[in-house]
Amino acid sequence: MPPQVSHDGAFQIGPSVLLCNGGGSGSSPKHGGTARRMKFHGKKLLPMLVLVLSCLSILRLLKIAMIASHSSSPECSSECSNFLSNATPVVDSESGGRHEPTPAATTANATLLTSKEFMVLSKLVTRGITVFLEDDPLKINEIKADFNGTRIYNVKYQIPAKKAYNLLKHARKNPACSPTTNLLNQSSCKLALRNLPEDVYKLKWDVVVVDGPIGDTPEAPGRMPTIYTAGMLARTDGIGKKTTTDVVVHDVHRTIEKWFSWEFFCEQNFVSAKGKLWVFRIPVHQSNSTSFCSSETVVNGGSI
Repeated sequence: MPPQVSHDGAFQIGPSVLLCNGGGSGSSPKHGGTARRMKFHGKKLLPMLVLVLSCLSILRLLKIAMIASHSSSPECSSECSNFLSNATPVVDSESGGRHEPTPAATTANATLLTSKEFMVLSKLVTRGITVFLEDDPLKINEIKADFNGTRIYNVKYQIPAKKAYNLLKHARKNPACSPTTNLLNQSSCKLALRNLPEDVYKLKWDVVVVDGPIGDTPEAPGRMPTIYTAGMLARTDGIGKKTTTDVVVHDVHRTIEKWFSWEFFCEQNFVSAKGKLWVFRIPVHQSNSTSFCSSETVVNGGSI
């Protein structure tokens, strides 16, 4: 069984920054109104010269690496996108062009990113739809237009992270939480997000990214409903020709993200890992099985 959610603040993570400074401290060339001449000896000048040459070599290597990385990356396709932190975006590229929003998409809770961010994100998927589900009202403004099929909606996540273990037991025992459940927005499962825009439920998405809510403390809203809902959306045979959905999960070093990903995305669907990211490729659910994962699935580090 998965361990209890920690209450010791282990959820919190901070940025790691490495700074390289080749400069050093020195005295003023003038002291008491008298100019002082600086003398450089061979033994003192050699280390400084080595330091300068080393920094130049490192900078050149970094430049070459950046150029190589840029040139080797293919042009961003319909399944390629960059997403802001603390947001859960979903992307659909099967609409064949502009998508007419449903009435739910024109309500007052629909919101936009800043102009610069919104323009960048809108250009990533030119023939499809990108939707952001954001819980931080400070990051968004009321919607004024729908540009290139990219939108952001304000949603509320209210279940604290400390309830993760009880919700996991609820999902395992409750038939309403099984992958065969239809009409996710009307589900009685406690993990289902039922207040999302209508488009989110009825379209077949290429990519779903789970990076919110923040879930960094036991009292903060956790990502349990987000992960479960992403797993359900990936298995739904919605509008579109895609038969699989790629799901990207951030912060998988944390207990909730790790255990809920194994539970609802499954090891047999695991594709790759990079840092704190896991990528799953989930096919449409076509069997009558009430289990998300096959019975022979064994999670790394122990069975679920």
